[in-house]
Amino acid sequence: MRSHFERHRSKRSGWLRAAVLGADDGLVSTAALLVGVAASGATKNAILTAGVAALSAGAMAMAIGEYVSVSAQADTEAADRSREERELANNPKAELQELISIYRERGLTPELAADVATALQERDPLAAHLRDELGFTETSKARPIQAAAASAASFAAGATIPLVTAAISPTGSRSIVIAGVTLAALCILGVLGAAMGGAPRLRGALRVGIGGALALTVTYGVGALFGSAT
Repeated sequence: MRSHFERHRSKRSGWLRAAVLGADDGLVSTAALLVGVAASGATKNAILTAGVAALSAGAMAMAIGEYVSVSAQADTEAADRSREERELANNPKAELQELISIYRERGLTPELAADVATALQERDPLAAHLRDELGFTETSKARPIQAAAASAASFAAGATIPLVTAAISPTGSRSIVIAGVTLAALCILGVLGAAMGGAPRLRGALRVGIGGALALTVTYGVGALFGSAT
């Protein structure tokens, strides 16, 4: 008999969220900055300097932000784990009744709920309560370093696209070329993120494409306004 294997995409949720967010932010923020600076009439060297600074600062900010936020989640999980351990040590019967109530609410008969709760609590009480009472699983476990690394690397990768485009595009049409390449990259990113997460690809592309277009339009307008005022 062949074993049945299912590949679930939820296992990717932690690092995929950080990677998609980082790449999207790297593309949008760096491209918007470059387009705004270019629209102000700045020189190519000034534009590239601003782009490199945006890439460096943005990657570090994304890494630190992800690490801090996911670390806070990890601290909360650790505190809940410690509390559950104390409750199991001090009042195991009450914890067993709590587990039985959870299974009854999920549709099991009182007798079956009691049998299942008793068996799980005898085998690994902490794991049973963390999973079924608090919803903690290995898939959803907070991983600060992984999230920070994925976010920083993806931000840098995303920011590199408009930066390289700015370096090789002609002076007269630099803003247009940067915007066009960035929007195309955003749509591709949306499709890839949706495909990896099992979501509709067109919706993913439109979601990031429209947001990116709005950001580029606003910063271009601001850059052009301040450029003409100087």
